[in-house]
Amino acid sequence: MSKETSVQWFPGHMAKTRRIMQSNLKLVDVVVEIIDARIPYSSRNPEMDRLVGSKPRLVLLNKSDTADENANNKWINYFKNKGVSVLAVDCKSGKNINKFKTVLGELMADKIQSWNNKGMVGRPIRMMIVGIPNVGKSSFINKMAGAKLAKVEDRPGVTRGKQWVSLDDNLELLDMPGVLWPKFEDKTVGEHLAFTGAVKDNVIDSEYLACRLVEMLCDMYPDKLCERYSISLEDLPENDEMMGGCVKGYEILQRIGKKRGFLVSGGEINTERTASTVIDEFRGGKIGRITLELP
Repeated sequence: MSKETSVQWFPGHMAKTRRIMQSNLKLVDVVVEIIDARIPYSSRNPEMDRLVGSKPRLVLLNKSDTADENANNKWINYFKNKGVSVLAVDCKSGKNINKFKTVLGELMADKIQSWNNKGMVGRPIRMMIVGIPNVGKSSFINKMAGAKLAKVEDRPGVTRGKQWVSLDDNLELLDMPGVLWPKFEDKTVGEHLAFTGAVKDNVIDSEYLACRLVEMLCDMYPDKLCERYSISLEDLPENDEMMGGCVKGYEILQRIGKKRGFLVSGGEINTERTASTVIDEFRGGKIGRITLELP
């Protein structure tokens, strides 16, 4: 488990999507950017500001039900202070989706008034829906449309081409494939994206990933980690760079595997099975409401 492990994943179709985005921005009135409330910083494409420019933007903090409520409020305040419209939602359950049109209407009020003055009453608001892979764009569109119009799968890279979706109430959506960026400059950003499933699971070793995750949870949410897995976090070893780091995380993983009875022949702990369990339970919100990044 090398400390140098890093995530780099930029398939060719993502470069193409970036070009499509740039050429289609002139067709839309507003950009709706969906980010993961558990990792709002890491799940924002840093190129988005440059790509979108001065176009009105609405940020949806998706998966907010699995994120820390206090952290959600901090991120909402952060975006509002930057003059960006923001709404915390859960696209899977539909929580707060009913507030979307109201927030959008407030954001576009001046533009709608301008259209009305020009005799363009009832002109549809055209939106571009953007976000990194697996952040919930398809779930959002399906909730808004009330039908399974967009393909939904719990893996990144499912939406490959742009598609227009017409809704009631004079709304039209332009769905874009998930866009990551060419290089994650920050190793932690790559890890956070891997924790949440924004990058394909085969690009990083699952045991290393789980070790990094439990280390972060040990520092940020120790009570939730102990409660979920009925383990103690006392007497943990310090990380040793000579051993490739992650010594502490590996010990926590061992304790979880032992408690769960994930053993192989000879009584050894099946750390691979333990790792995939921890990652799955984090993604499913079973460890508790967790946010790994604060503004």
